Amino acid sequence: MLRRPPVVLGTLLVLTVALWIGYPHVDFSSADCTRTLRVTASPEIAPVVEAAADRMGDACARVLVTPQESSATADALAEPRARQPDVWIPESTVWLQRTQARRAWELPVGGTSVASSPVVLGVTKPVADRLGAPLTWARVLVPDVRAGLPDPVQDPVGLSALLGVRALPSATMVLRGLSQHTVRSGDGVFDRLAAFPLSEHDLLTHDGAALVAVPADVPVPALDYPYTVMPRSAERDLAQRLLAVLLDPDTKPSLTANHLRAPDSAVAVPDTDVADEMLNQWAAINLSGRLSILMDVSGSMAQSVPGTGLDRMGVTVAATEAGFGIVKPTTKVGVTLFSTNLDGDRDHEELLPMRTVAEHRETGALDRLRAVRAIPDGATGLYDSTAAIYRTAREQWEPGRLNVVVVMTDGRNEDADGIDLETLLADLRALQDPRRPLPMIAIGIGPDASLDELTTMTTATGGRAFTAPDPTALPEIFYTALSGMLCQPPLCTP
Repeated sequence: MLRRPPVVLGTLLVLTVALWIGYPHVDFSSADCTRTLRVTASPEIAPVVEAAADRMGDACARVLVTPQESSATADALAEPRARQPDVWIPESTVWLQRTQARRAWELPVGGTSVASSPVVLGVTKPVADRLGAPLTWARVLVPDVRAGLPDPVQDPVGLSALLGVRALPSATMVLRGLSQHTVRSGDGVFDRLAAFPLSEHDLLTHDGAALVAVPADVPVPALDYPYTVMPRSAERDLAQRLLAVLLDPDTKPSLTANHLRAPDSAVAVPDTDVADEMLNQWAAINLSGRLSILMDVSGSMAQSVPGTGLDRMGVTVAATEAGFGIVKPTTKVGVTLFSTNLDGDRDHEELLPMRTVAEHRETGALDRLRAVRAIPDGATGLYDSTAAIYRTAREQWEPGRLNVVVVMTDGRNEDADGIDLETLLADLRALQDPRRPLPMIAIGIGPDASLDELTTMTTATGGRAFTAPDPTALPEIFYTALSGMLCQPPLCTP
């Protein structure tokens, strides 16, 4: 019998092992073994999702969980070219509704609830002991108890609290009191306040003064943690497998350990129209707005204004800057300039993006506003610019804010190549929505502005026109116009 030399057998064994573990062109694994499911989740539920991913037991699939505040995710997804995760789990379906309303049209407005957390009124124990049982929102939310609210425009807990307050006998007075202490949620809140709405999760994880949880007098929407598979995801089957694990009864201990409850089919999601109506009332009380300002920079704005040392442009800029002080720091303001052919064939160009007044001040945006000058030989492209800015304001309309378009001009339309007045009016009328009001304020600067033309434009939107034949009166008129629009009846008298 012929025997192979041991050295030959040893060499073959080494080569075989080398081919098995190290040869770069040999792949014995499945092509599906590199799959990654990207999940962005509200921070409090992220550990639950990570634990569920570990229980999937799939060595060929990786679940990457990114904890992120829902407000930050919503801002990112509102951008047209935003990179989407495969799955988003905000703390409330309200975030899906609001994000889609901000032009994220393909985003679903509902998902499968994978957890819940009731909204309660947290009350410091000394105040709870003083008031005594039974504790109710009606008994706690009284003038001698310092209470606050998370901004209902930014926080679903605040919206749920608004819906609870609406059922109280003295709802308007309670809301006025809460509006004085609208602050971000956080552990420092109860250093200043005796009562504040928060989720059960946040109350149980609160690090500070002892709190007593007071349920709402009427049922209010809880946080429902909707598991939302994003429309562009290529890993939908993997997303469904993770969802199945999250819905499995074995996930309940993980939820409990993270101070969350199992999903509750009885949890009500706020009706969008009801929520918008309530937020509009809140905005009227809180004077929080969203102002889209369209400012004329045509050549005639360079005319001097006697007794001021300024031209019309300078007076207008000064009045606009003063307007930043009229509104609350949380009010959003965007400024667009217009003349003719400012941006290629377009008659308008953005100067300041839509940001809160506080953000504009922090970033030095007012310096850019002060630097604005009239465009020599520029004409007044009023109709095209107004139509474009109003359409954008409608598309980006935000619930919980008093949305207003402000047009400031010293003349009448001079763009013969643009749309005419009838076309503008037809566009404005087509964009009206009684449930989402968007009035236009028009301010005519100097003697050449046409009050009739401006009145016709603003009437189509439920707004109002003003004129300042003497531009030195412009700051007072600007104040009057904004004050009237930023507080609506019955809370304010026109």
